[in-house]
Amino acid sequence: MRGASAARRLLTGTAAAAFPVALALGVVVGLLVVVGAPPFQALRYIWTGSMGGTSQIGDTLMAWVPLTLAGAGLVVTFAAGLWNIGIEGQIAIGGIAATWVGRTAPGGAAVLIPLMVLGGAIGGTLWALLAGVLKTKGRVNEIFGGLGLDFVAGGLAVYLIIGPWKRQGIASTSGTALLRPAASLPVIGQTRLSAVAVVMAAAALVGVYLLMRGTRFGLRLRAVGRNPRSAFLLGIPTDRYLLGAFAVCGALAGIAGAIQVSGVWHKLVPSVSGGYGFLAILVTLLAAFRAGRIAPIALFFAIVAVGSAQLTLLLNLNSALGGVLQGAVVLFVVLAGGWQLRRVARRLRGAEVVVAGGAVAAELTEAAQAQAAPVEQSVAAEP
Repeated sequence: MRGASAARRLLTGTAAAAFPVALALGVVVGLLVVVGAPPFQALRYIWTGSMGGTSQIGDTLMAWVPLTLAGAGLVVTFAAGLWNIGIEGQIAIGGIAATWVGRTAPGGAAVLIPLMVLGGAIGGTLWALLAGVLKTKGRVNEIFGGLGLDFVAGGLAVYLIIGPWKRQGIASTSGTALLRPAASLPVIGQTRLSAVAVVMAAAALVGVYLLMRGTRFGLRLRAVGRNPRSAFLLGIPTDRYLLGAFAVCGALAGIAGAIQVSGVWHKLVPSVSGGYGFLAILVTLLAAFRAGRIAPIALFFAIVAVGSAQLTLLLNLNSALGGVLQGAVVLFVVLAGGWQLRRVARRLRGAEVVVAGGAVAAELTEAAQAQAAPVEQSVAAEP
């Protein structure tokens, strides 16, 4: 009986998750039909462009890594009730810090790579703490503060590329000169896939899962996110925990930026963050703020992001169609979640009506019995 109930819940949950994705695919297919493009061929190109060979799989996993790192960090800030929109800038600052280490620090790869990752983590942490201080001390909403810091980080990257770190004799904003080979992550075969990067992303997910599920910090952080005032009245230093959430997220975002520099571009480029910060927000929303769901959802987004480039090459379609698919998935999942919440609310209201009706009926019965008792007594007293 329990096994059948569990199987039924599993099927219901799978159907609830698959339905919004199917709707999003339907929307994309409809758009492709409208513009006169072969829809199923386009979807096949997205798949083969991201998972069709060893090189494509490597590129997809290297896109999965920053998405996963950023998503894991956002689980922490969302748990604290924070919308860390500034994560895009934290990735960029992590890339800038890692580039600085790669340009200045001596030593071989065994020394330089850990230093670049550490530098990226420190840079991302400090940039996130700046947003946290604006939030806790200046009472600046983290959305506005984070967006402003995103622009500052992007401007700083461009300034360094065309200014102090510009290539000799070349006026270009395409990026700095390539870092020396020791500053590049080791790769598998002829692909761009780095096992070190994948392991770091997986370790970050596990660490965040354990942090939120099995530690005092995670428990208190969730309490702060649910009701900051009540948490403060119970003796929890809310500002300190908010800053801690920013620091954890910033560190993971900074590591993502360091991996972008050392494992993907091998230099600093203006768009070093690659939009992965904003995309990770969507990933975390779809994961319902749970670390255990980040990996598969991030993989789906990475497949679409990498594979959609084939649409331009083979079908002369704009690769932004992949973004349409990602946005449609998020939209329909949010709508499905809202619909489910309304169903639950209706059931709860129905249950309350039934309980209230039962209570009223019981009170009326007791009142009727109380009124009938004197009559029965008087009848019994008659000769």
